[in-house]
Amino acid sequence: MMKRSDVAWTLVGILAVLLSGYLLYQEVRNLSLAELTDSLNAITRHNWLLAGLATLGAYVALAWYDRIALAHLGKHISWWFITLCSFTTYALAHNIGASVFSGAVVRYRAYRSKGLTPHEIGVLIVFCSLTFFLGTLLAGGMVLILRPDLLHRLVDVGPWLSTAIGTSLLCLIGLYVIGAWRHFAPMQIGKWRIAYPRLAIVGRQLIAAPLELACAAAIIYFALPEASNPGYLVVLGVFLASFSLALLSHAPGGLGVLEVTFLAALPELPTADVLAALIVFRGFYLILPFALAILVVTMFEAGQWSQRRKKAAADQ
Repeated sequence: MMKRSDVAWTLVGILAVLLSGYLLYQEVRNLSLAELTDSLNAITRHNWLLAGLATLGAYVALAWYDRIALAHLGKHISWWFITLCSFTTYALAHNIGASVFSGAVVRYRAYRSKGLTPHEIGVLIVFCSLTFFLGTLLAGGMVLILRPDLLHRLVDVGPWLSTAIGTSLLCLIGLYVIGAWRHFAPMQIGKWRIAYPRLAIVGRQLIAAPLELACAAAIIYFALPEASNPGYLVVLGVFLASFSLALLSHAPGGLGVLEVTFLAALPELPTADVLAALIVFRGFYLILPFALAILVVTMFEAGQWSQRRKKAAADQ
């Protein structure tokens, strides 16, 4: 049975998709399919390759999330298994949405087969979420300080506010590092108590998460045309904002939310070019991994069923 909170967030996601869809329609109603096709055809083979490599880098970094969490727990599992588990988890969660299908289900099934307890798996899941959150704070803070004009693209505020927000975000990162250094009391996140990790683990967290976000944003950057391109830092900043809004909205795959945010924040680029870049992003980062993840889950469950069947036959 779904919890009331699950139903509520599902409804929020549906409403976010509908609202974003309406706003997106207002932006693209005069856009022709031919214009969109021309924008896709204008992307060079070299840039397609770079976008593909950026996708690979993003999913390798996501697998690193799990490996860092397991190191924090003192567990040793093969890189190959961790990579498949992480890839499947994020590919499904990114597309279906956490409010409908939690990546916790995939991780639970996979890591239970490796002997982890439910509590350890719960800590791993929360730790991976914490790593992503830290990465967003770090990357967002740095971008806002380096490009204080960025926030003005979305809201009418002065550069000083961007700098102030960016500095505050980096201060939060500093507090986390100090907490690990000085061995503060464990953090309480919901019902989970997570001890501050060793500084070596913290260092890995602060590299892996920004790397994943930087690679994901690079997919869009490489798919955009060189003419009128606002630069990588701007694309990264807009991506952080749009991805955060997509997560808050619980819209599956950020459907409509990413498009509306990018179109609003990049007015200097033709609408067709922005949408073409987002199509590339969805294809590489969302749709292709989703199809592969379904195949991985099917193979894993088939293997588990075969093992249970052999065990039952041996017990008879």
